[in-house]
Amino acid sequence: MKTSKRTLLAGALALAAAAFAGPAGAQQRTEIQFWHAMGGVLGERVDEIVKRFNASQDKYTVVATNKGNYDEVINSTIAAYRAKKAPQIVQIYERGFMSMLLSGAIVPVQDLMAEKKKQIDFSDFVKPVASYYQYKGKLMSMPFNSSTPIVFYNKDQFEKAGFPNGPSDIYGEFEKQLYTIKSKGVAECGTSIANDYFWSMLENYSTVNDQPWGTRSNGYDGLDTEFVYNKSRVLGQAQRLQKWVNDGVAQIAGQGLSPEQLFTSGKCATYFASTAAHGSIERAPNLKWSATYLPHEADLTARNSSIGGATLWVMKGHKPAEYDGVADFLAFVASPDLQLWWHKVTGYVPITNKAYEMAKAEGYYKQSPTREIAILQLNRGTPTPNSQGFHFGNYTQTTFLLREEMEAVFANKKTPQQGLDDAVRRGNELLRQFEKLNAGKY
Repeated sequence: MKTSKRTLLAGALALAAAAFAGPAGAQQRTEIQFWHAMGGVLGERVDEIVKRFNASQDKYTVVATNKGNYDEVINSTIAAYRAKKAPQIVQIYERGFMSMLLSGAIVPVQDLMAEKKKQIDFSDFVKPVASYYQYKGKLMSMPFNSSTPIVFYNKDQFEKAGFPNGPSDIYGEFEKQLYTIKSKGVAECGTSIANDYFWSMLENYSTVNDQPWGTRSNGYDGLDTEFVYNKSRVLGQAQRLQKWVNDGVAQIAGQGLSPEQLFTSGKCATYFASTAAHGSIERAPNLKWSATYLPHEADLTARNSSIGGATLWVMKGHKPAEYDGVADFLAFVASPDLQLWWHKVTGYVPITNKAYEMAKAEGYYKQSPTREIAILQLNRGTPTPNSQGFHFGNYTQTTFLLREEMEAVFANKKTPQQGLDDAVRRGNELLRQFEKLNAGKY
């Protein structure tokens, strides 16, 4: 029988295809797209999570893609969803909670995990973290990188200034320490103003000191919430910050230096920053440092601080098999072993009490005591309507307005009262727009 060249070629192609397909019966992996905002070292850590998950099973391949900063990620997600090209999983910061919740574009995480029969003890999630991302008692997105601000300080400088025990946890005493450090020439300034000072030094001032940021339990009880922080003791904090800046006790970064560099270089003695700053501060050469809790007012009982960071949201419009993979990946992310590793390599808090207990059991906090501060601070006391967090619509935009007005305050173009009054007035206009757009949804 004569064999044609065409027949031989077809046979060779078939053999090649079989070789690439792998063993008989092998299935092609289902691809899961995961968009995130983690860059640099944190981006490498995300890649490691994905690599571990992909190696742990043979059904799914998660593809992690950095889409820029948090604002860029949420904008890209909105555009992709409208074009019916949204990823299955997207990392969205805490300020985007209400926008995502009422978007009509998401699958509630707790519903998905129940449908896919994933055994996750949601009651074991760290309470201030879980409560922020719940709606009607149900977790809407999977906590991922959760943080809270703490105070990093230069141990050498505090000792030289006569404060061997470090910063006071009472604002009045803490302020005296900063002025002493500057007046004695121990450091050029007392504290560095971080880029997210509105979170660490204003919003968290309100939660720790149990002051209302807005009405209706900071938005938890309805879209008809209004900002009121211009009428609370937050005003006194804004006055304090303006005085610090005017007196050179607090410095705003500039001339090529980041706020963190003002601290790590020794120019400033303290730095209010996310616990996730541990990674970079630990790498600073010749810096003898430690960290402690956010200060509070002497006549008020310190409450829990509020979280920052982001969660993983599941987007609508995908196939059942893809949601199987999404559920598997989210269960992997929430597992105690993974959470313990993530906590250690990033400084973010573990999202479950079980992971936290594992860290304690192995003596991790004896070696790294400052890593426990954020967890203890988040769990301090019973959350109140003022300390449970913030559920405001258009929250990113209202924050931009607050920053703009505070910049005018720092430049002495407005008094703190004028600046906060204008931030509240403009912010409430955006809240009314969000309320009108989402009427009947919440």
